[in-house]
Amino acid sequence: MALHTDKKYEEELQDLKEDILKMGGLVEEMMILSMKSLVDRNSKLAQQVMVQDREANQLELEIDDRCVKLLALRQPAASDLRFIIIGLRISKDLERIGDLAVDISQQAEHLNKEPQLKPYVTLPEIAQKTQIMVKNALDSFVHKDAQKAQKVCEMDDEVDDLKDFIFKELTEIMLQDSSSVMRSVRLILVSRHLERIADHATNIAEEVIFMTEGRDIRHGQGAV
Repeated sequence: MALHTDKKYEEELQDLKEDILKMGGLVEEMMILSMKSLVDRNSKLAQQVMVQDREANQLELEIDDRCVKLLALRQPAASDLRFIIIGLRISKDLERIGDLAVDISQQAEHLNKEPQLKPYVTLPEIAQKTQIMVKNALDSFVHKDAQKAQKVCEMDDEVDDLKDFIFKELTEIMLQDSSSVMRSVRLILVSRHLERIADHATNIAEEVIFMTEGRDIRHGQGAV
């Protein structure tokens, strides 16, 4: 009987991991489609992202439910307890990434109705970096790879620098052409949404480092 219970418990932990990965894959797709809707000026893709957001929200609720039941009924200890708590936190970050993909899609819908202000070069570069960060953060979670997680954290500064570059560039455009103000502001918001996605990927990576090594590097604590 004990062996059966242990096996069922392992299956429950595996189901939790698979749900987190499913949610991660979904929000990665939402990120890609939201930027594609902007770059390709395709508002149908933006609408698709908004539909997918409902699925992401439902997955978060299911993950919450799994975690609560595991905590209440299994009374996990040590590494399992850490895994479940971190799984709960990761789902929150993934839900926010999905929300930010929706925010980008909403800006894309507005921008697609207007003449394109300038060729999109730096924004796709930021988007690519954030997509890599999210993917690698989730990979580090699956493989319990603290080194990969650390690299995700280090990429965050690159995204911040690119966001600052876009802000300066668009500020100059607004000063030269008052008709560009609304479009420029929308593009600045897109860059900020991408920067926030990078922050959430960093949060996930920091949780992985804590899960695997017991080091809490949030807010600069325990950083190497």
